[in-house]
Amino acid sequence: MTKKSKAEKAAKKAKAQLETKTAATAATSSPKGAGRIPSLLRVGPGFDLAAVDPASTPGFRGDRHDGEEALLEGAERLSELQERLWAESRAGGTRSVLLVVQGMDTSGKGGIMRHVVGAVDPQGVNITAFKAPTAEERAHDFLWRIRRALPGAGELGVFDRSHYEDVLIARVLTLVPRTVWSRRYATINRFEAEVAKNTKIVKVMLHISRDEQKARLGERLARPDKHWKYNPGDLDQRQHWDAYQGAYQDALTKCSTDAAPWYVVPANEKWYARLAVMQVLLEAFSDLDPQWPAADFDVAAEQARLAQL
Repeated sequence: MTKKSKAEKAAKKAKAQLETKTAATAATSSPKGAGRIPSLLRVGPGFDLAAVDPASTPGFRGDRHDGEEALLEGAERLSELQERLWAESRAGGTRSVLLVVQGMDTSGKGGIMRHVVGAVDPQGVNITAFKAPTAEERAHDFLWRIRRALPGAGELGVFDRSHYEDVLIARVLTLVPRTVWSRRYATINRFEAEVAKNTKIVKVMLHISRDEQKARLGERLARPDKHWKYNPGDLDQRQHWDAYQGAYQDALTKCSTDAAPWYVVPANEKWYARLAVMQVLLEAFSDLDPQWPAADFDVAAEQARLAQL
């Protein structure tokens, strides 16, 4: 090999390394330090829900305007990554992503669906809103309906509430004995570890303050265009606020694993909550790093055919 060819080979290698590094940086960075958000919100050892300020905006140095701009930028990147995952599945790929969204009433789950999940191509999205179990669902174990709703290959699956209701409301309202719900944490961890073999799982808890919830419920009562969102049962659940906080504390600390981590998102500021969930999803998709599938046909030959038509 000549000196010239060796130099050209080295230059190409250096260029490829630079392009790889640049792409990786673009996938995880964002304005005002937003790329740091997931690591700051992830639940780890010693986590204390009561110590999280619902009005805070960890990892972001900007204001609402900056946050909304960052959300739009993140949406473009997320849309491309999700399309890549979907395209990968069309070529035989089997991987998927599951986003679990939990939170007290009025915490902003609907806004996450519209502003974050709504940023990607709907053909690759599978959203399930879990309500009170039906008679058929109650006839099976508590994970039966969850298994049926898991995302397929290439999909972004989204759970609006989830199997965690079975260690939250079931615990707070004593729908099942303590001996039953207390065993479910280990069952959930085993289940999620199995699912995570082919599905990237991220779980977010939208954390609002009691005062913020009262203000949002008041707005729903004051505005006729919001009455459809109001449920008198929300006030019944509000009476158990402290019990729910305790139930969330246990669910978060007992079930935040490497395979299926929890992220607690301060959600008094809706714009921040949406940005934070966007960043968590971006990190998940970037970890998967889906690629456009290679053509299974001769591109040059097809271009030549097209030119003749």
